Amino acid sequence: MSRPAETDLYPPVKAWLESLGYEVKAEVGPADVVACRAGDEPLLVELKTGFSLTLLQQAVARQAISDAVYVAVPRWQGKAGWRAFKGNIGLCKRLGVGVLSVRAEDGVVQVHCDPVPFQPRKSKRRRERLLTEFARREGDPNAGGTRGAVMTAYKQDTLRILAHLAENGACRGADVAKATGVTRATRIMADNHSGWFIRVERGLYGLSEAGGLAVTDEAEGVRS
Repeated sequence: MSRPAETDLYPPVKAWLESLGYEVKAEVGPADVVACRAGDEPLLVELKTGFSLTLLQQAVARQAISDAVYVAVPRWQGKAGWRAFKGNIGLCKRLGVGVLSVRAEDGVVQVHCDPVPFQPRKSKRRRERLLTEFARREGDPNAGGTRGAVMTAYKQDTLRILAHLAENGACRGADVAKATGVTRATRIMADNHSGWFIRVERGLYGLSEAGGLAVTDEAEGVRS
């Protein structure tokens, strides 16, 4: 099925608004669609064949005229289309812009969000995790915008433990923690997400074969 044109979206959007008691006209001033109803401020709709930065900019510009601004786009197709559409709904909520979708085959209009002021909800847990990582990370080892492996505080702690065991052989977790300053040393070695450590006996840890190889492979990180 071919993608609907902007003009294909207008009839179903107009019919939907008229069913709500609005008088509707197209291309009034800068707006694609203007709907008026006694006692309400004008409702504006921007029609587009898909989400874009231009569409969002236009919608925000229309908020200088009215708080009741919607964008209308064709209904998504497939799971990937829904994921992208859902993300755009979230963005529009933050902008205080309403979202309509139009189903091409029968012209059904669905309201996904209304244009109401957005009140962001902060996540205390996510904030604390971010600040903890910031505080624990030594220096600034990553290039901003990188898409490769990231040096985290956990990786830095793991490298400190690796370096200590490489130099001193198998050690008890408490001794590693004291020598390296990595308070969670025992937990890191026990969890062994890196595969670098082995448990020699209760509380005593050494390097695995992979850990021995990592001393060379991670030489730069081990030295830092």
